[in-house]
Amino acid sequence: MTAEATTTERKGARVGVQKFGAFLSGMVMPNIPAFIAWGLITTLFIETGWLNELFPGNGQLWGTLGGWAIDPGTISDENPEGTAFPGLVGPMITYLLPLLIAYQGGKMVYDTRGGVVGAIATMGVIVGAGIPMFIGAMIMGPLAAWIMKKVDSIWDGKIRAGFEMLVNNFSAGILAMLLALAGFFAIAPVITWLTERLGEGVDALVNAGLLPLASILIEPAKILFLNNAINQGVLTPLGVAQSEEAGKSILFLLEANPGPGLGLLLAFCFFGVGVARASAPGAVIIQFLGGIHEIYFPYVLAKPALILAVIGGGATGVLTNVIFDSGLVAPASPGSIFAIMIMTAQGSHLGVILSVVFSAGVTFAIAAAILLSSRKKDLAAEAAGGNSFADAVAQTEANKGKKSDALSGLATQAGGDAVDTRVITNVVFACDAGMGSSAMGASVLRNKIKKAGIEGINVKNVSIANLDATPDLIVTHQDLTDRAKQKSPDAIHVSVENFMNSPRYDEVVARLANQ
Repeated sequence: MTAEATTTERKGARVGVQKFGAFLSGMVMPNIPAFIAWGLITTLFIETGWLNELFPGNGQLWGTLGGWAIDPGTISDENPEGTAFPGLVGPMITYLLPLLIAYQGGKMVYDTRGGVVGAIATMGVIVGAGIPMFIGAMIMGPLAAWIMKKVDSIWDGKIRAGFEMLVNNFSAGILAMLLALAGFFAIAPVITWLTERLGEGVDALVNAGLLPLASILIEPAKILFLNNAINQGVLTPLGVAQSEEAGKSILFLLEANPGPGLGLLLAFCFFGVGVARASAPGAVIIQFLGGIHEIYFPYVLAKPALILAVIGGGATGVLTNVIFDSGLVAPASPGSIFAIMIMTAQGSHLGVILSVVFSAGVTFAIAAAILLSSRKKDLAAEAAGGNSFADAVAQTEANKGKKSDALSGLATQAGGDAVDTRVITNVVFACDAGMGSSAMGASVLRNKIKKAGIEGINVKNVSIANLDATPDLIVTHQDLTDRAKQKSPDAIHVSVENFMNSPRYDEVVARLANQ
């Protein structure tokens, strides 16, 4: 196998992991407010929560909301101890959060119809398992939506006029019922077993004192935007399960700790050169206070040896939290120091604060040594007109696969153009009706892409009114581009004068070939 083929395979594998991680993130991130709400409710209303500690005289009220106070109406000779109120904490983590994830995952695959079917199917997994089913929701929601999409394709365009609603509603209802039963009897036991094994693996690392070694994987994965698959697929589900049992989890801090990024950027503030040094103070504010960690990734890519600094700092932060037995009650997103402190469990504030301070200090020390050792070389390169930092910013956006406001700001400071380097997979032609001219333009571009031998690009046509955040690139007539930008501001927009024959199509094909 040639070196070029090996490199291509590696890039393909990396892109595949990025896409998988982005899909998992797409299910979880829109629902982070729900996780935060659950975390705050847990912090306030559980028996060891803030309110019961501060105002124990109102314990019945806090217990009613937290789910630990006894319902007086349930006390009887047959049940002398009574039954606790259900509260908010248990039902939210058992039903609400997994169903929100399942609905979002199903909607990503097959719009609202997929979301509804995915949520119903996931209910079977939740009831069958009896434990928080976040991994099950991430699997069952998209899977059920995909099956619904395939089933609908069987009779697409074959239903008699007037029977569409009947067929659509009953087909979705029947399939959702069958999938819920399959989730209850077949899938729930498998997911339960998998969740238990993953939990045991994490417990084994903690008991063996090896959890800090996770930074060797997590920190480089962050730089390459490969961390979502780990964080959203494993750490968040297991962390929520741990938090339900123990009231906190260290897993929420493995990636969110802002200390390593802070230490790295402070090292550039004192020992960096050129644009990297000039931009570092502003990046500190964005990273540490705003929680946008990707702002420090170009600094590492510009000098890859600095990966040792963030690994060292990350491991130090994890070790500190292990020693102090500290953790968060829910995910902190974004990874701002404010979000971290709000989500910190009662009694864990000292450990969490020290983990941020120590991780920043270790990262700063290692990064300073690396920057000082190459300072003369860096100054010479800067004087010669080199701009490796601008290249690193562009490479970071390429790794991310989509536009980033924070990184674009860095590119401008670096004296480079804020080049849009995102990976394009979904191309949409949009016009008023979404049929006539846009359909013809989509057909023309589709043929050009096929002749160029490019695969994996989805080209379709829609009306401007139906544009959403899905397209990576949108082609519109020049008179309609402003409207399209209002509907999909984050997409790449291409304006044409004539849908049937435009030189811009060749530019699009060339870009797709280069990516």
